[in-house]
Amino acid sequence: MSADHFSHSRPPFVPHATFYVGIDGGGSGTRAQLCAQDGRTLARGQAGPSGLGQGIGQAWGHVTEAIARAFAEAGLAQPRPQELALGLGLAGASVASRRDAFLREAPDYAALVLDTDGTTTLLGAHGGRPGAVVAAGTGSVGEALRRDGQRISVGGWGFPIGDEGSGAWLGFQAVRHAHRVLDGRLQAGALARSVFAVTGDRVDAVLAWMEGAGQHAYAQLAPRVFEAEWADPVAAMLITEAIKAIEDIARALDAAGELPLALLGSIGRRLMPRLAPDFTARCVEPMGDSTDGALHLLSASADAGRQTAPKTGTP
Repeated sequence: MSADHFSHSRPPFVPHATFYVGIDGGGSGTRAQLCAQDGRTLARGQAGPSGLGQGIGQAWGHVTEAIARAFAEAGLAQPRPQELALGLGLAGASVASRRDAFLREAPDYAALVLDTDGTTTLLGAHGGRPGAVVAAGTGSVGEALRRDGQRISVGGWGFPIGDEGSGAWLGFQAVRHAHRVLDGRLQAGALARSVFAVTGDRVDAVLAWMEGAGQHAYAQLAPRVFEAEWADPVAAMLITEAIKAIEDIARALDAAGELPLALLGSIGRRLMPRLAPDFTARCVEPMGDSTDGALHLLSASADAGRQTAPKTGTP
């Protein structure tokens, strides 16, 4: 979905920066897009999760690892931080305490601009122009840039209280169903048996699995919900609820249905053809991804040498 050249807008100009890097970090992984001064994409790198809710140290560790892997892929020696300008879209960056702690640990980059991964997903999908996105992968969030310049966010409250319609939400609901089966309240079907293949089928085994499980582990169960959909009415009901959750987010973003809508993330892309016709009629292919959006963020920063952070007030 992403272009091989950062051509959606002019490349950012940051004094002393030799390379620009766009970062997309969430609950399942971190992706880096490494660009030259003229905006050419040189390489990409990946690492583990960097959602701020999973720990600031882990986030920085995986951000720097993804950058290092991008340089290695490009066959380049990694320069000093002072030669790098970073735009980052990270899950959890709307929480002020986490955002501030992350920025305090930042190396001395030539520039660092931080916002949420929802914001950078929106900017990347529509090339910085008005539009709406619903991203449903490990978590879920909706973002829109309206034609009057207003930015709104829906959802994104995080796991386990929010993230409706996401992979983690589907996995969490599947484990809740498994609880009822173990209690004898429901009969075991295809979905419960599939969950038990991962968690074990005894109460102590499921409790032990839950104790060590987080957002990513629950999201790993989502494919099992899809696999059981046609054999188990509970799985089918969960898929129907996920579709409704995505539609509800999209409707809240743009009740009039005026904006182009991009569905992103593994769950969003999988469920897109199954949305109601008034939503599918508005769906467009994204122009770029969240790393492109992070580079848009860097380019649009009025003072690229100053650390900036997202507006508070929405999760």
